[in-house]
Amino acid sequence: MLNFDLYNPTRIVFGRDTVAKINQLVPADARVLILFGGESARRTGTLAEARQALGDRAVFEFGGIEPNPSYEVLMEAVTVVREHHIDFLLAVGGGSVIDGTKFVAAAARFDGEPWQIMETRGEAVASAIPFGTILTLPATGSEMNRGAVITKKATQAKLVFSSEHVYPRFSILDPSKTFTLPRQQLANGVVDAFTHVMEQYLTYPVGARIQDRFAEGLLQTLVEIGPDVLSGGDDYAVRANLMWVATLALNGLIAAGVPEDWSTHMIGHELTALHDIEHARTLAIVLPANLAVRYEAKREKLLQYAERVWGITEGSEAERIDAAISATREFFKLLGVPTRLSAYGIGAEHIDAVINQLESHGMTAIGERQDVTLELSRRILEASL
Repeated sequence: MLNFDLYNPTRIVFGRDTVAKINQLVPADARVLILFGGESARRTGTLAEARQALGDRAVFEFGGIEPNPSYEVLMEAVTVVREHHIDFLLAVGGGSVIDGTKFVAAAARFDGEPWQIMETRGEAVASAIPFGTILTLPATGSEMNRGAVITKKATQAKLVFSSEHVYPRFSILDPSKTFTLPRQQLANGVVDAFTHVMEQYLTYPVGARIQDRFAEGLLQTLVEIGPDVLSGGDDYAVRANLMWVATLALNGLIAAGVPEDWSTHMIGHELTALHDIEHARTLAIVLPANLAVRYEAKREKLLQYAERVWGITEGSEAERIDAAISATREFFKLLGVPTRLSAYGIGAEHIDAVINQLESHGMTAIGERQDVTLELSRRILEASL
């Protein structure tokens, strides 16, 4: 097991009818800006619940944060924060709204051009406005971690930043908030959480048995509940498990003491930036191809994954690995999520543009061993066609 330093200060308030508890968690004299995406937060009543819970505090609203939050829109929110002397933020939504809120929290206190936050991957962040979240879409785990992904439309750059200053102070996780979500968003949430676990688990062995078992348990849970999540029913127990597994998938616990990959995400980010494919759907495209192309580098963990997650124990090593990769692809397809670039009209002629973006963003040596070169990324994309 590798050395690690695990820190996570986010308070989780989980369960039905917990939005009202923000009254106890937000300072009584705070000037609050509620950030949200589309009108669903208002239509479902969650926005009204939040405002009621905040009582007599000065409350302002900023809506319109996109599914892939853009620098341009978020800077408008920064202007609102500064004009109204906001000292607490409240994100109401899924990972995109929470990611955007993290950027606003840091940018509003940043001395300089805020895009430097992204260019330095968060190292330039010295402080941030405190904030909490009300999660409505389980997927990214942003409600309990220190990372965010932001897109600059002007340059089609989709970058990641991370800072201890942008951990949420608290996150409200009420599974009943997922009952109004469309089937496609629920499917994306399952895929997103599954791939988050895989990026931390399916690398190479370091004797981290506890982390492996945690990760395998999360993967097995997603496989078990995936079809039920999409069944159309409002099963609270199923949605509760989805919400909690998605949070645990990326809150730092299973990453402690193990190598991490993230090459699937880096390649996927460029596909989203260039072709506007939903984030989780890029992951479903890239992950199976990534595993197939990097077969030898991941051999030991692929065999472990095959046995422990999919129950594949018969056949040669190659047959078991192929079966595990096939099972992964079929799971995504079962959720109604395509696993090929061709499903989005993307062919071999588009690969150069993705490679050029990876190069311009410094993604020339990625993965757990930093051996995913641009040429290897090209092979992964070709295997994704």
